[in-house]
Amino acid sequence: MVKVRLARGGAKKKPFYSIVATDSRKRRDSGYIERIGYFNPVARGQEVRLSLEEDRLDYWVSQGAQISDRVKQLVKEYKDPSIRDKRIAAQEAKAKAVEAKLAAEAKAKADEEAKAEKEAKAAEEAEAKAAAEAKAAEEAQAQEAEEPEAEAAKAEETTKEEKAAE
Repeated sequence: MVKVRLARGGAKKKPFYSIVATDSRKRRDSGYIERIGYFNPVARGQEVRLSLEEDRLDYWVSQGAQISDRVKQLVKEYKDPSIRDKRIAAQEAKAKAVEAKLAAEAKAKADEEAKAEKEAKAAEEAEAKAAAEAKAAEEAQAQEAEEPEAEAAKAEETTKEEKAAE
């Protein structure tokens, strides 16, 4: 049975596919009956991405050849190039959505870190204030403890002065 499918060529990481009519029992890249076109998925700039001889494809289909799924997609794209544009636009929209989501997550994380930092600073200030209040309280207690001693000493002096005056 004859199949119309892709045969891979090109270098490593730089694929190039020939659209061929071949016996279905042969290997993917082995000999073929006829080359109908080519597909260059990494085409840039002015390079031709897809070329196809429609009359030869129609001939092989009329002879009973089966077309692979990927070749069906490519034929559809060849007949209506706007399909590829729509697909690319959809991919770009999806990429922008993902980028926006990542930016929102990064902003949320930054806000959360800023909030945590602000809370830590507020807690640190509260601790410093509490420590200052505790120190002031200790000083007040020390002062209160010294006052009775001072009064006792003053009272002693007064009593000594009174005894000396008598």
